[in-house]
Amino acid sequence: MFMKLMEENELSSHLHSFCKQANVACSTNALMKNTMDDTTLPPIAQWNAIKEVYDRVPNETPALLVSSLGGLPFFQESMVKEGASMSIPDLRDPMSYKSFLPRSLASKIPFSSAQIEELKKIFGVMDDSNVDDYIQKTLKICEERPIRGQQSTCATSAEDLIDFVVEKLGHHVSIWSTESVEGSYENVTIGAVKLIYGNLSEPPALCHSRPFPFQVYYCHVLQRVKVYAVDIHARNKVNHAIMVCHYDTSTWNPNHLAFKLLGFGPGLIEVCHWVNKNGLVWTKSLG
Repeated sequence: MFMKLMEENELSSHLHSFCKQANVACSTNALMKNTMDDTTLPPIAQWNAIKEVYDRVPNETPALLVSSLGGLPFFQESMVKEGASMSIPDLRDPMSYKSFLPRSLASKIPFSSAQIEELKKIFGVMDDSNVDDYIQKTLKICEERPIRGQQSTCATSAEDLIDFVVEKLGHHVSIWSTESVEGSYENVTIGAVKLIYGNLSEPPALCHSRPFPFQVYYCHVLQRVKVYAVDIHARNKVNHAIMVCHYDTSTWNPNHLAFKLLGFGPGLIEVCHWVNKNGLVWTKSLG
């Protein structure tokens, strides 16, 4: 039914029923709005606002002091030791209420900055709204040229996601994800730290959930990456989080926020970060 409406350019006139049945984030979907308003945590962090705060921080400011601004988004492996205290950034997915569309339908929906107005019309997105901002940022990331040594894609369907993983890693894989958002914006105590994948010659695939009306993953394969499982002892419970460490940063932008926070340049240090809610890390199965 929805395929036919899409082909006839009539999907927007049946938006309410489509959003409800497909479980995607449209302007008519009140449940989507509710998931973005968690009263137990500060508002979803907006990237531009965070960047403006960090841009005002002098380069010499220690990373642990910067973390008081709302959690440390990038850090070094040596900072994550059992018993250590650490400030955790926002681990939430800005738009967690959404599902994949089948490839047959997703492939018919415009997915480019050049067609953004048509895309917004399909999902009833208002100009200058949060969702409009999310769409623009996601399309920009998906259209950027990958850095040297990186292979990337934006998967707009589960079929696309699996195809990318199989192409890069083969059929025998393990999948890892952070258990919950517990610890967001908290100073937590680090518990057990376990290396779960350390083969630097066989890079994993990292897939980041991107805010978009339906589920989109930005997936990339970067050389020399290790994956850790870390117990975060938050205020309410222990969160079993996934940490990824990049050991080859030589091709990264010298102005990358990680270097500003940590005080080094490309290729001089490893850079680690947490995997947010709904993020996926795929590794080749060992043995």
